[in-house]
Amino acid sequence: MSDVLGRAIWDYYHKKKPAKLWIHNTYGPKEEMPVEVYFRDTGNMPPLEVKAMAQCRGTVLDIGAGAGSHALYLQQQGLDVTAMDISPSAAKVMADRGVAQVVQADIFLYTEKKFDTLLLLMNGIGLAGSITKLRIFLRHAKKLLLPGGQLVFDSSDIAYLYEDKLPANGTYYGELAYEYAYKGQKSGWFNWLYVDKATLAQTALAEGWDTEILFDDGADQYLAKLTLAVDRQQF
Repeated sequence: MSDVLGRAIWDYYHKKKPAKLWIHNTYGPKEEMPVEVYFRDTGNMPPLEVKAMAQCRGTVLDIGAGAGSHALYLQQQGLDVTAMDISPSAAKVMADRGVAQVVQADIFLYTEKKFDTLLLLMNGIGLAGSITKLRIFLRHAKKLLLPGGQLVFDSSDIAYLYEDKLPANGTYYGELAYEYAYKGQKSGWFNWLYVDKATLAQTALAEGWDTEILFDDGADQYLAKLTLAVDRQQF
């Protein structure tokens, strides 16, 4: 897959004639993704993200860190944070912005270190792409957490997209496909997941995790914390 999002982040940071970043989807017209959203400071972040960062403790792995805004804030708060992104361009921008520890890697292949907190914001858990792969991710996450560790992320219930007519073909309605387009280049289609709270809790429980909802915006978006059930029994 072409690093279209990373190029848009790179151009914006280096002021290289940035253009509009478009997101094509499988359910409606294309939408513009403002690149500046990846460079927000805490004053411009939604309450959910601020609450998520306040939840972080110990060593932190910020997965899908983008331009590194969350990692920079956590670093400024004195936390030992590593920012990870699969995009080479995004990883370079994070380093240029002053993120001390940057890893360019695919989280599903990463096994180098363990952490107290795994953080995925801006619906970063969507990288799972499907409920099946979410289960794979949760199994892999166990290998990346220190005893007593936590997995913190946000997601949304997107049932509203279907006007009360959810898919009847057995496919989970939160499994979507997207494609980035920027300066004449396309990323290629990729799968993305939005998971409702009930399905998350059920899926997590099946993989040995306890789920706690830390914040609900009263609409469709929420913040969740997952901890291993075995860890809860030990404390």
